[in-house]
Amino acid sequence: MSRFVLGVTGASGSIYATRTAMYLQRFHHEVTLIVTHPGKQVLEYEDQSALFDYCKDVCSVDDFFAECASGSSDIAGMAVVPCSMGTLGRIAAGTSDNLLVRAADVCLKERRPLVIVPREMPYNLIHIENMKRVTLAGAVVIPASPQFYSKPQSIEELVDTVVAKILKHLGVEQSLVASVAKVWNGDEREIPAPRNKSGASSSGNDKSTKAGTTTNDQ
Repeated sequence: MSRFVLGVTGASGSIYATRTAMYLQRFHHEVTLIVTHPGKQVLEYEDQSALFDYCKDVCSVDDFFAECASGSSDIAGMAVVPCSMGTLGRIAAGTSDNLLVRAADVCLKERRPLVIVPREMPYNLIHIENMKRVTLAGAVVIPASPQFYSKPQSIEELVDTVVAKILKHLGVEQSLVASVAKVWNGDEREIPAPRNKSGASSSGNDKSTKAGTTTNDQ
């Protein structure tokens, strides 16, 4: 069992935080939650108050006496999900002006996993430069960009494709991560053969092409 910090900001997409906390608890890890003031408003607006049910401790964003504010704590890592561009900028600048930003700074200085999940589009140059700075400092930036090759059947399954990445980079055991979302295996997938202008298969038949093989139009 490990202890993780989960930071939640005012960016839309709080379901990513709820699902992350849910799986960490399911895998027998403890979660310490820090929510910014705008984050609380978004949690309520997006009907994600269930997040609190999966967290062992909830710290005030203004409480600098919390354990996770110290490098001597035994926190295994932290995810900021979703991460607003304002919080990203403060982490990149090392301001430590609230507990969430301070806890992230502690992870960087102690060389612990720090996963930042921005939920913003498009990015301006300031956003990109800030993502570069935190990456160079040791964080992993995982944009909330779900994949579709696993053919998710619900919003939750779609969200879990991102959550699986978060858990992987926090250091959760890979066999457990694989149970969250399907792992791509190209050898087991088939893709349609490319078609010519008439609509017929360019290979002269309707057989599919194995994923991973080359086609003329790639």
